[in-house]
Amino acid sequence: MLAQANCVFLLLAALLIAIPASGTRYQANWESLDARPLPTWYDDAKFGIFVHWGVFSVPGFESEWFWWHWQGQNPPDQKCVLYMLENYPPGFSYPDFAPQFHAQFFDPDDWADIFQASGAKYVVLTAKHHEGFTTWPSPHSWNWNSVDTGPHRDLVGELAEAVRNRSLHYGLYNSLYEWFNPLYLADKKNNFTTQDFVLNKLLPELYDMVLSYKPELIWSDGDWEAPDTYWNSTEFLAWLYNDSPVKDVIVTNDRWGAGCYCKHGGYYNCADKYTPGELPKHKWEKCQSVDTQSWGYRRTMRLSELMDLPSIVQDLVQTVAMGGNYLLNVGPTPDGMIPPVFEERLRGIGAWLEVNGEAIYSSKPWRLQTENATVPVWYTSNSKSSSVYAVFMKKPTVYTFHLSEPIPAESTTVTLLGNLEPLRWAPLHPRGLIILLPELPPTPAQAWILKLDGVK
Repeated sequence: MLAQANCVFLLLAALLIAIPASGTRYQANWESLDARPLPTWYDDAKFGIFVHWGVFSVPGFESEWFWWHWQGQNPPDQKCVLYMLENYPPGFSYPDFAPQFHAQFFDPDDWADIFQASGAKYVVLTAKHHEGFTTWPSPHSWNWNSVDTGPHRDLVGELAEAVRNRSLHYGLYNSLYEWFNPLYLADKKNNFTTQDFVLNKLLPELYDMVLSYKPELIWSDGDWEAPDTYWNSTEFLAWLYNDSPVKDVIVTNDRWGAGCYCKHGGYYNCADKYTPGELPKHKWEKCQSVDTQSWGYRRTMRLSELMDLPSIVQDLVQTVAMGGNYLLNVGPTPDGMIPPVFEERLRGIGAWLEVNGEAIYSSKPWRLQTENATVPVWYTSNSKSSSVYAVFMKKPTVYTFHLSEPIPAESTTVTLLGNLEPLRWAPLHPRGLIILLPELPPTPAQAWILKLDGVK
């Protein structure tokens, strides 16, 4: 009966896609879907926070892939096997971790305050990772969701309200595949010639998630084992862009089937922590984690394994200069706390952006992205004025600063962001200028920005 109802629902969605309406309607093929303009809020935002949180946070060992490394891969990771033998009784299964996912200290307003203080403009929470556990009361994930077990709370819904109350955009991460779902494993055994998992679990859940929470971004993942035709990705995206309640604002990434990433979808993630070698022609995003060893919480993380504030700001600046967005990840504890060291990093970014944000938000790549000046410089430009910004992350040993690429005019003005006093400068020939720097103010981020008005 459930399967029959799901098929009817999917048929109705397909019919909606075909109904003509005013304005552009997108067909369920990549040529049409890829032509959809990206909603402008996303490119303007530039900086977001990624949150990996789920049952994997309870063991908190190695990474959010713990279950797979312990019982999925062959041979299993012996560190994970030993961890379980030494710390848990015989017969303890991964689902036994779920009741320990208490989230008793989770305060969505506290989280949202931290995210707002970071200067981020959007937040992306894991609604479902590869383990299949949903952080919302999915009717398609009975007894394997955050309301039926563990916290007994709608984590997605609570954070959505807190984030939106602070005028931040809200997105959801969703894994297409589930490591140990019997329906998925049966389809996989059939070389994906059947779609029982997609029709009875994945798609009904995705539709419910969109209709229930109206995310402005869907961060899709877990697609690589099967083609997009198995996942029915183009049909879902056509509904999302044409008829969903978020059709005008929704942003999606590029992980919708084997071979799709860096080729199809909204913006491109390509690989995790992707950094292009030259200015991409398509909008992209770099996802990065403060903990360089994991996306989820680790009990064993060490300070030396975490990105420090200067490294994060440098990564942010270089990403934005290359036309990308920067999505920085933190992994909360199973009791719902953002570790203080992560909070310190986020607040440090926010303090820097409070002074220097005009060079980041709503910026565009300049005609040149970087140059080796007195010290290495990265450029951005203002999309609404003629301002060019030169960002440097190493303190010069002299007070004169040479820039060889900007072409000044008599009316050119140069200022240091955070200091309203114009700086003295002189032209260089055949191009460029030399600037007399003031005493640079101390900043934990170790990054300063020169604003150049009236240069080419």
